[in-house]
Amino acid sequence: MSSRRRQQVGDLIRDHVSEILQTEMKDPRLGMVSITRVEMSPDLRYATLFTSVYGDEDEQQSTIQALSGASGYIRRLLAPRLRIRHIPSIRFRLDHSMEHAEQITRTLNEIQPSADPDSTESDQSDNDDQR
Repeated sequence: MSSRRRQQVGDLIRDHVSEILQTEMKDPRLGMVSITRVEMSPDLRYATLFTSVYGDEDEQQSTIQALSGASGYIRRLLAPRLRIRHIPSIRFRLDHSMEHAEQITRTLNEIQPSADPDSTESDQSDNDDQR
């Protein structure tokens, strides 16, 4: 199967599962969850949904357990929405990319020298005097 087709099906599944999570799921264990990306197997029979969950580690694990337990229900709700021969089996994984990006941003902000407005002005006036 072409990678373009896998991407298209993955995007479609991401959109529909996001809608299902917002409108159909009433599980109290589900926190603020969003589907960040979907990886499809080459034969389109398996979909790994990477999720970003707002909250601490316990809330994240609870949400992933709730989603994993509801994967059959979500798959059943997907069936009438997708026009493909086989509805893929769904696995949920926690996506740590947002946390990683935040950590990198914090680290860069810590090592970046603070710009002192007074020192910048004095450097510019020194350069003007030399001209």
